[in-house]
Amino acid sequence: MTLSDYVPGDSLIHRLPPGIKILALALTGTLLFAVPRLELAAAALLLVGLFYPLAGIPLRMMVLQLKPLLWILLLLFAVQWWLVSWQSATVVALRLMALMLAASLVTLTTRVSEMVDALEKGLFWLRFLRINPAKVSMALSLALRFIPVLAAITAEVREAQRARGLERSIIAVAIPVLVRTLKMADDIAAALDARAYDPHASRPQAADKPLRESE
Repeated sequence: MTLSDYVPGDSLIHRLPPGIKILALALTGTLLFAVPRLELAAAALLLVGLFYPLAGIPLRMMVLQLKPLLWILLLLFAVQWWLVSWQSATVVALRLMALMLAASLVTLTTRVSEMVDALEKGLFWLRFLRINPAKVSMALSLALRFIPVLAAITAEVREAQRARGLERSIIAVAIPVLVRTLKMADDIAAALDARAYDPHASRPQAADKPLRESE
């Protein structure tokens, strides 16, 4: 099982309509960035953490969602502490952790097809602007699922470069990450073609299985 693969279940979180979960995620992100308070960020992280057991997802898997981003969080914390204050650094770290876990919870408890359908229905008004909601919904759902995958790729590359003594070289890490990301994008495009995905259809026809880096 890879990060943020759909985990089958019959919990309350699983049964919630996908649109409600996506809307809650968007509102949570907006609130956390609009009100940068330590108490709010800590409460959001605690609340999201409580939702994982409620969804029947082991705490070990919750930790795995954060592990690839640990070094990024530490770097942001250090920079924010140096430039502003430790309070601001703590807010930034807690806020990002809460959002990362919330996004992962949505993808862990929602099938890709359900997520795409919900986004397409919510974006119906784009048709008045002559924009195909199916394309936008697919792009947004893939972007949501790509967050933990890209974090995992970055962590793997850093581990490989650390073994070569190159972990401090930004270029040595950035180039392999970029290459693997572009290859993954090509693989996913090929997978969508193989599944006969039609972006001009009224609803996506091919998103029943989670898209993975291996595809």
